[in-house]
Amino acid sequence: MLTISFVGLAACTADPPLPTPTPLPSSPASTAPPPTPAPPPPVLEPSGAPESIAADLDAPWSILVLPNGGVLVSERDRGDIVEVLADGSHRVAGAVPGVAAGGEGGLLGLAFLPGDGARDDQVYAYHTADSDNRVVRMPLAGAPGSLSLGGSEPVLTGIPRGGANHNGGRIAFGPDGLLYVTSGDAGNRDAAQDPASMSGKILRVTPDGAAAPGNPFGNAVWSLGHRNPQGLAWDANGELWAAEFGQNTWDELNRISRGANYGWPIVEGVAGDPRFVDPVVQWSTAEASPSGLAVIGDTLFLASLRGERLWTIAPATSGASLAATPWFAEELGRIRDVAAAPDGALWLITNNTDGRGSPRDGDDRLYRVALAAAG
Repeated sequence: MLTISFVGLAACTADPPLPTPTPLPSSPASTAPPPTPAPPPPVLEPSGAPESIAADLDAPWSILVLPNGGVLVSERDRGDIVEVLADGSHRVAGAVPGVAAGGEGGLLGLAFLPGDGARDDQVYAYHTADSDNRVVRMPLAGAPGSLSLGGSEPVLTGIPRGGANHNGGRIAFGPDGLLYVTSGDAGNRDAAQDPASMSGKILRVTPDGAAAPGNPFGNAVWSLGHRNPQGLAWDANGELWAAEFGQNTWDELNRISRGANYGWPIVEGVAGDPRFVDPVVQWSTAEASPSGLAVIGDTLFLASLRGERLWTIAPATSGASLAATPWFAEELGRIRDVAAAPDGALWLITNNTDGRGSPRDGDDRLYRVALAAAG
């Protein structure tokens, strides 16, 4: 059951001054009439039972659906990126060197950048190394069924790593062509409030890893005050959403704005404190522990680990009140990631072999979930 409450901020003393982002330069006012807004996309929901389309994955973490129809999945502990074939089998497309797996760290998020004529198609990967978390990229070659990855090149290094937990790890290219990266607080809670630190942040960088133009603090930081965000997705209006693990009380779904402060570790969940941006939806940690996030139509689909269910949250763009609905509770075990399938369905992966779940026969699996208009 979804639980939302408004919580007063606990009294605290001697809080450090909160960072203030630099404003963007103003633009001349336009005299053109505003464009007529497009109607929102349809609200969708699961239709029927999940269908297993691949089995025997090893601690899978991220699903990457490629424009050519290929499907890659990262395996956290092995450091392999496997290609899922049409018959449900899978093969290693490449191994990421330097992966230091342990606890929640290892090979985590994947993203794709198409070639530009001067450079081949690239697969980006976030992984834990011996001294840090980092993003690397690898050239992608071949057609579906025979995809292969070349040698890795560092893109963004020096993201603090946690001893075992709070490594973040989701990466995605936004509508602006820039790379967004989620980082956990790496066990240093106060660093989430420090705009000079890459801990506890959503980062925004160029494809080559440089701080993106327009970032609020002149570095890679886009938003701050995060504990351990692991979901990123954009809706039809181009708004960024993020899913975040709470401590002991509240998990969060947030709308992400440039330079905004989401409060960790000073607040957790809805606090009503004007210094911070409240989550738009919150869950108890037993109901969610959210990881991957996807938008299909006007619905956000959220993978839940400890909650062992899929959440739908809609509508994303119309401005109407959000409704959160659970699906498949305790049917599949821990769910790590979700992605839009090429045929308009939803794909999700379980995460029962990661050391925290209870593996079932054939785990872990990639599932297909058919979608239909809500109601």
